[in-house]
Amino acid sequence: MAKAAPAEQLKLLDLQGLDAKLKSLAGRRKVLENDPRIVDLEDALRVANGELGAAKLAVQDAEAELRRSEADVEQVTGRIERDEARLNSGTGLSKDLVALQNDIASLTKRRSDLEDVELEILERLDTLRERQAAQQAIVDDIRSSFGSIRAELDQAIAEITAEETTVRGQRAAFADSLDQGMLAVYEKTLAKRGVGAARLFHGKSEGSGMTLSPGDLAEVRAAADDDIVFCPDSGCILVRSAEWN
Repeated sequence: MAKAAPAEQLKLLDLQGLDAKLKSLAGRRKVLENDPRIVDLEDALRVANGELGAAKLAVQDAEAELRRSEADVEQVTGRIERDEARLNSGTGLSKDLVALQNDIASLTKRRSDLEDVELEILERLDTLRERQAAQQAIVDDIRSSFGSIRAELDQAIAEITAEETTVRGQRAAFADSLDQGMLAVYEKTLAKRGVGAARLFHGKSEGSGMTLSPGDLAEVRAAADDDIVFCPDSGCILVRSAEWN
């Protein structure tokens, strides 16, 4: 059985206090790192970015359609201008001139139809651009909220990190001052059980919160003062203070 002087064993309660503080800080860090507001905003931003991407694509498609429509109008306008130039020159047979007049009339009707299509695309494009701008505003608003909350959480996490550094330094210095054989038992118990040591007070283990059975208490009474004893329920080291029994 591992041994350590009773006064040395009492120091384990202070060490456990430092470890409990580190555990609490780690718990606070985890809560901050998994803040539901961040998760909700990340989900919202993912959806908003998807809708923004779709809005941008719709605008790009409409712009491409507009360019094709403008090219069609320009092509027909070019043909009309060439035919009018030939017609105004007055050269050629009369039947050819009549054919040019008919062609110009047909092309003019065609241009009018194409310009109507172009106008419709322009109106649709304006609506799509407005929709894109509105969706961009939603994305920007979510990003702004995300940035504010992220900054708040980062600040809180930084404060926890600083406190953890201080507590770890205190723990390291304190651990160096302890009986190293006892410390090794404590560290092994802490890693396995999550709690390294707890007080035995009036027959109750503060590690498990349970009162020891008469048989377990008899075993503790039978142990030497410098014996390291363990909680039968939690498995942690039981530190016997003057009032333990």
